[in-house]
Amino acid sequence: MEKPTKTLAVIMQRRATRNRWESVLWEPWSVLESDEPQGGPRILVEQADLAQWLYPGFELVLHRDEAEGYYLNVSSGSPRIFVLWRMDGDSAVPLQVTASYDEGSRWLDGGHSVDGVAMSPQIFAWVGEYVEQNYRPEPKKRIKPRSFIHPKDRIAR
Repeated sequence: MEKPTKTLAVIMQRRATRNRWESVLWEPWSVLESDEPQGGPRILVEQADLAQWLYPGFELVLHRDEAEGYYLNVSSGSPRIFVLWRMDGDSAVPLQVTASYDEGSRWLDGGHSVDGVAMSPQIFAWVGEYVEQNYRPEPKKRIKPRSFIHPKDRIAR
């Protein structure tokens, strides 16, 4: 069975800062739907204190085992597309995108640069529909109280 997939483009932004330790700040600025195949970046905006590049051809693939992560994201009140990126010389380069809150967290826990950008209403509807069709919460299991008394020392009541 084919996994649901959308082709996206990531816009990375470099902006000047008034910070004594960093003169510029890099960040994913937007993620948008695009049928454009993967290729080199294109400059969109170039000003003295701001520049933006479009990186096309990223696939957002929805996986059934990430359904809970999608659910956590779309039900958060501020749904995001998470972008994994790294510095390559003087430029920030996006590497992967996900709509899974859990996968984005794993990337962060791994020490990677990860930022979330607002999810468009169209992508939100698509991921939300996937969640409705594929996510079933695990039934809550009762956690028995842990006793620190050895079983032979317990008194029956």
